[in-house]
Amino acid sequence: MAQKIYPSAAAALEGLLRNDLLIACGGFGLCGIPERLLDAVRDSGVSGLTFASNNAGIDNEGIGKLLRTKQVKKMISSYVGENKEFERQYLSGELEVEFSPQGTLAERMRAGGAGIPGFYTKTGVGTLVAEGKEVKAFGGPNGIEEDYILEAGIFADLALVKAWKADETGNVIFRKTARNFNVPAAHCGKVCVVEVEEIVTVGTFDPDCIHLPGVYVQRLVVGSPYDKKIEFRTTRTTDVG
Repeated sequence: MAQKIYPSAAAALEGLLRNDLLIACGGFGLCGIPERLLDAVRDSGVSGLTFASNNAGIDNEGIGKLLRTKQVKKMISSYVGENKEFERQYLSGELEVEFSPQGTLAERMRAGGAGIPGFYTKTGVGTLVAEGKEVKAFGGPNGIEEDYILEAGIFADLALVKAWKADETGNVIFRKTARNFNVPAAHCGKVCVVEVEEIVTVGTFDPDCIHLPGVYVQRLVVGSPYDKKIEFRTTRTTDVG
């Protein structure tokens, strides 16, 4: 069995990075983002990258760091808000953005991982999302035909994933909502690199509790310790009577 554990994020990405990659990246805001791996991508200096990710985190965190250094040419995303640099580059035409509804984006990644090149969905019909896409009418259970648009599966060159724990063979467990887009992102990458908080011995996990089997994972790195970052902080003063 090939050794999957690497001593650093940079080592885990060695030989995988080049310009113009399509990278599927897990995370939702600051929850479950592979921050050590993204830092290593930034430090490598590769450019012209396309990221398939729900969003780009926030300014100067996660993919936001690569936006600052102008290493990203395109985002396939659901959400632009709360990242001012992402918003600025999109509105100024510096960054290409392909909007994909969250459920559609997750299914596009899942479909790519399953070898499915495309699927039809009602989501986005008659909106900006449907522009340039094939439209086909299907009859539903009530016998009435409705329009659906064809969405393409995502086949990424590389998947970057953040998990809670892994065993030495790459079986992975996520913690609560940090699972988010990490599982479909892992499925659709030709090579999947996972950063975790802890690596345990084989046999530690109950097989029924494994969220991502090791067959999907080629490389592992321990990224801990992590800071607990807050995406958006709201405070108010307390009235003193």
